[in-house]
Amino acid sequence: MKTSPRTSKGFTLVEIMIVVVIIGLLAAMAVPAFNKVRTSSQDKTVTNNLRQIIQAAEQYYLDKGVSSVTSADLVGSDATQYVKSFQTVANESYTATILERTAITASGIAGARTVTIAP
Repeated sequence: MKTSPRTSKGFTLVEIMIVVVIIGLLAAMAVPAFNKVRTSSQDKTVTNNLRQIIQAAEQYYLDKGVSSVTSADLVGSDATQYVKSFQTVANESYTATILERTAITASGIAGARTVTIAP
């Protein structure tokens, strides 16, 4: 009886399962790192927006001789407003009324965080 040698032209089930497990482990390590970078980026953007608002408020105080201002008077596309409109990055909301020499806050960043910055 003549037997032909068996040739292997495909992958075995074990090899495919090992590759799937390795890809799963890599994804499990990458997703938390991505979320951490995204959170950090959102916080930096919100902090930058708060700094712009503080600087605009200080300029407003000097120009108008007052000690409080609403965010609506500072942010917008009109020529009389001090900060060009900016988009929220994580559905945050900013302090509505800004008092001179007080901290301002962005709350509800991604539904969970708050960032406060002092002048």
